[in-house]
Amino acid sequence: MEQAGGWPARSPWIRQAVAALPRHAFAPDRLWSWDGHAYQAVDRTTEPERWAGEVYGNPYEAAITQLSDGVPTSSLSAQNVVVDMLDSLLLDEGHHVLELGAGTGWNAALLAWRTGTQVTSVETDESLAVPARQRLRASGAAVTVEVGDGTAGWPDGTRYHRTISTFAVEHVPWAWVQQTVPGGRIVTPWGRLGHVALTVADDGRSATGWMQGLAMFMSARGTAPARRHREVRDGVPPAGQRPFQRDLAPLRDDWNLKFALRVAVPDLYVTTAVDEDGLNAWLHDNTASWATISAIGGGRTIVTQGGPRHLADEVEQAWDQWLATDTPTPYDYGMTVTPKGQFIWCKDPATGPRWTRGRTNLVAQPS
Repeated sequence: MEQAGGWPARSPWIRQAVAALPRHAFAPDRLWSWDGHAYQAVDRTTEPERWAGEVYGNPYEAAITQLSDGVPTSSLSAQNVVVDMLDSLLLDEGHHVLELGAGTGWNAALLAWRTGTQVTSVETDESLAVPARQRLRASGAAVTVEVGDGTAGWPDGTRYHRTISTFAVEHVPWAWVQQTVPGGRIVTPWGRLGHVALTVADDGRSATGWMQGLAMFMSARGTAPARRHREVRDGVPPAGQRPFQRDLAPLRDDWNLKFALRVAVPDLYVTTAVDEDGLNAWLHDNTASWATISAIGGGRTIVTQGGPRHLADEVEQAWDQWLATDTPTPYDYGMTVTPKGQFIWCKDPATGPRWTRGRTNLVAQPS
């Protein structure tokens, strides 16, 4: 973290808290590691060095702590992401905090170390909540772990100064805003890419704020799992073919473009790979539409699309808008949440381009 410049200057308490509450003290004795084909168990008792490598080997990678049907469903989050989100929370002593997604308990312990007050953490899975309580008790952290649906917050009548989610949501639940005091702050991962920090308005009728980074977290339980391109394509015949005129490299390499597409077409899944003819891309919406952008040699590329949507056309439209707005970075985007829903905006919440429920509005609409 030190070598990567990962410790935030405005929150020196975070480094102190991490030193006081070491990550391994909250890691279960069995972790899971991807071997290229499947997840394999890594046990602390039989492979202590390998286990320690999963916990501490890379501050940019999570340590998988739970599988369900071969798919990761809980983790000890990547340390740099934990630190970044805690910094975004602007946490202070005496704050009352609601955490959604206890996991191993480590994040809640760091919160309690800073606030010196009782932290409430909500965990949907009792099999995770019980050991999290035990670890927190052993660490001396003042944390209450409740079992419940974190998307509903914790509706016990309390209003919190800070609310933080450790799982990703596509739409920020209004209950989180209602349970946070006016002027309070909400930090949450947003869908498959990015996390946002929102400040609740003084009248409590909205929350707004800027994107903070490119964190990727597991989604809320019950979220539809990602399908493979061929699973969406099978049974959906192609609707035509045309040339694709632009360089595909930015779709693979430019995270600013990737985030812009994530905003404008949030249900889009993109995979890229190179073969002997050049760079290729596979697009799908996880339901019924797909596109294949194929290099065919000689610098030529073609698009084949199927399903009710023309995904390659949507990508090109969003790509063109990103270029027309001077290639904004993720930090140029923000979110506003109201009781009626949420919208994403670029550069200015009142006058900038706005996206509601994933469809782009090229002309800004009044709030």
